[in-house]
Formats: sequence, structure tokens, C-alpha cells
Amino acid sequence: MKRARVLHNNVELDISIDTDNRLLDADGVELNEQDVTWLCPVKEPGTIFALGLNYADHASELSFAPPTEPLVFLKGANTLTGHKQNAYRPDNIEFQHYECELVAVIGKAGKNISREDAMEHIQGYTVCNDFAIRDFLENYYRPNLRVKSRDSLCPIGPWIIDREDVGDISNLALTTHVNGELTQSGTTADMIFDLPFLIEYLSEIMTLQPGDMIATGTPKGLKDMQPGDVVVCEIEKVGALQTHIVSEQQFYGDQY
Repeated sequence: MKRARVLHNNVELDISIDTDNRLLDADGVELNEQDVTWLCPVKEPGTIFALGLNYADHASELSFAPPTEPLVFLKGANTLTGHKQNAYRPDNIEFQHYECELVAVIGKAGKNISREDAMEHIQGYTVCNDFAIRDFLENYYRPNLRVKSRDSLCPIGPWIIDREDVGDISNLALTTHVNGELTQSGTTADMIFDLPFLIEYLSEIMTLQPGDMIATGTPKGLKDMQPGDVVVCEIEKVGALQTHIVSEQQFYGDQY
């Protein structure tokens, strides 16, 4: 099943998406997509784990050697926004790029989880676009606050699809299109550290809780984003996440 959260008539709703891609509320009533605003599909986001350089081809294009253990950093819930929503390009920067990533959403708490049991702790999967501001990438052990912690710059969604409905995730295609042009293409087969390893690794350090998310990294393929661009990150069997790039002035002017 695909599960999402939307704003409809100023009310937050938990909805499902059926096999015909109809949006259904808890009573089975169909909603018109034009009448909803997509929200982060995780109702109460927990810890957001993100992986740097977890695809060897991406490390290579950035002139870094592949890491020998996971390069993990944490993100705040302020970075999250929904499908078909705006994200902004900060003023006075040189280069901002997308990062299409498979996200595992934890559904069952656990500490010291074995690799063999890891997948049982996953509720399902979604897609995120973990934008990066390249101007401030300082070294191998990046990123710093200015690179990855800005409002709206981790769109996520459109939905969470149940783990069982996706099945094997070891070779899923990832693509990004900017204004219809294919600019990134890869496969989860190229992950350096796969998801069972990451769950085992992270749960040795801290208890994983329902609502925690693991963004598993991105393959190669960079393009500078500009206001007006439409970015679509798609992962096979999971979904396609659309984001609209606006200026910093427009983004904050629309909110305050």
C-alpha cells in the first residue's frame, strides 16, 4: 500500500493511493489531487540519517576515494517538504544540485539489530531529493550546516510504499530529470553500504525508532539548479518526487 499525508480544506489527512493512483481518505472517498497539498509522508519525523558518498561513481565525480565506513550526518525536520512543493535556491551561491535518494522509513524500534533481521524494522520506502549547496563543501567529512540544513531543501515523498510491495531493493533504477531532461541515472546496486549494513551499523550506536529515516545516498550526475526549474527524482517501484525551484526571496516571501 502507498500511504501519504496531505492538506485538504486546511485539514491534515492520512490518505492511501490505490492501484489506479486515486487518492482516498480514511473513509475511502476519492480526493481530487488539485485540491490537496502534499506533505511529508512521515507524520512525526524522527532522526533523519543521511549518507555521504555512498555510491562509488558519485565519490569519483567529486574526486574523493570511496569511504571505508559510512559517512553519516543528521538532518533536521525543517529541511523536509512535500511532493510538488517549492524549494529555494539561496541567494549569492554558485552551485546547487539535487540528490535523488532511496529513503527507508523505520517502523519497528530496535537496538543492536543484526543484518539478518534488519529489513524487518523497515515500514516502507520513499524518495527524497537531498539538495546540496556545493559552495560550502569543505572536505571529505562534509557537509557543514550551510550545505544540507536549509529549510525546504530535502523534499520527500510523494508517499511511503510498504516494504513488501517493493520487495528486493538491491537493483532499483534511480533517475533525475530537470525540465524533462535526464540528468542523473544510477542503480541501488552501486551502493557501497547497503541498507541491512546501515541498519546494523546505526543501531549499534543508537536505538532506531519508528519515524526515523535513512537516506541512502545518491549516484553521479550533477546539474546546477536555477529558479524556475522543475526537478523530478524517480526510483523504480517506489515513486516520482517533483520539486519546483524558486528564488530565496520568493520562497520566504510566500511564507512570511
